[in-house]
Amino acid sequence: MSTISLAYCPITVDDVEAAVPFYRDGLGLEIVNDVSYDGTRWVSFGFPGQPGLAAVISDPAAGRSPEDAEALQRLVVKGSGPGPYVFSTTDIDATFERLRAFGAEVLQEPIEQDWGPRDCAFRDPSGNHIRINQV
Repeated sequence: MSTISLAYCPITVDDVEAAVPFYRDGLGLEIVNDVSYDGTRWVSFGFPGQPGLAAVISDPAAGRSPEDAEALQRLVVKGSGPGPYVFSTTDIDATFERLRAFGAEVLQEPIEQDWGPRDCAFRDPSGNHIRINQV
């Protein structure tokens, strides 16, 4: 029987350079690839203990038509892009404190949700909604 797994999750940001420290230092992900091509940039972040899985940040123009890039850029800068992006951690309090100390915009402190998980929420430097659940 074959298996299936998630390979990567694309996250569009309006400023890749500003977003890198949030994902690398704030969330603790590892840069596994950094590609610049034709005025655009993709940075892939690996998850410790999860080989083959990556979050890939890129600017709105990466791999898109100028019209699509412009439309996506408008959504991202308003904080209305795709998402939320949901991550999980074994220690939500430590993750929350690391991101808050890092200066990330807090949307919600850790709480027990009625539907099950204990979670918290932030915005990345581009305004993307990031949720973190405790496993």
